[in-house]
Amino acid sequence: MAEAIKDQDAAGNETPLLHVAPSPHLSSTAMTTQGMMRDVLIALVPVVLVAIYVFRGLALFQIAVCVISCLVAEGIFVKMRGRTATLKDCSAAVTGLILALSLPATAPWYVGVIAAFIAIGIGKVIFGGVGMNLFKPAMVGRAFVMISFAGALAASGYENSLSQVDAITQATPMDAFKQNGVVTPLMALFLGSTNGSLGETSALACLMGGLFLCVRRTASWESPAGVIAAVVVIGGLQQIMAPESGWTVLHHLFGGALLFGAFFIATDPVSSPLTPRG
Repeated sequence: MAEAIKDQDAAGNETPLLHVAPSPHLSSTAMTTQGMMRDVLIALVPVVLVAIYVFRGLALFQIAVCVISCLVAEGIFVKMRGRTATLKDCSAAVTGLILALSLPATAPWYVGVIAAFIAIGIGKVIFGGVGMNLFKPAMVGRAFVMISFAGALAASGYENSLSQVDAITQATPMDAFKQNGVVTPLMALFLGSTNGSLGETSALACLMGGLFLCVRRTASWESPAGVIAAVVVIGGLQQIMAPESGWTVLHHLFGGALLFGAFFIATDPVSSPLTPRG
């Protein structure tokens, strides 16, 4: 139950100073976990379709590995704790899909499996299950494998010059700019014809899915807006100070996983702020 630390104004009326409430911080009490997870899965459809178009079978394989591993991990860990299985709420499927979309198409299968078990076991179940976790489970798993398998997930791990998939025969936009000063065309970043993690290549797909979440109020628009606004300010300063680089504010927004993170990671209802002002 929500509580508030209160004070009195000049008229003697009590006014809240600090709201305290358990997670998840939902904008509507009519929402259910299953309904929210279903909305996230729908919102991720454009991102998944672009990933499959760009990376073909590699994307399908990576998604299958992560989603199935998360479902299996949830079943095992929940049973170990003697609790009722929670697979029907779709939260494990969402964790697996977001995890897969945060990985490169070339990541070895065992990276996805290990990341999934860490995400569910350490990122979620150990805290008590959905709604109790301190961090987004998918990102707990991603952080673990990023440290443990740095070679497979570093910039060079995204490339495979012998592959028949065009996207992964080239460097990622960020790496190409860092190493050789090559500026990727904005249209390529916007539509998603570049290399990168499965979910980060298409800014358009991320915007479509993210706006759907905001319209549905499954995600609070303030969170992605805050992320984007911060990048616009910092990227704008960088563009003013180094205009000769050719890397603009839009490159900051469309390149990398900025929009994917803003709409699908920063909006996690468990770790999001309780009030619009944070």
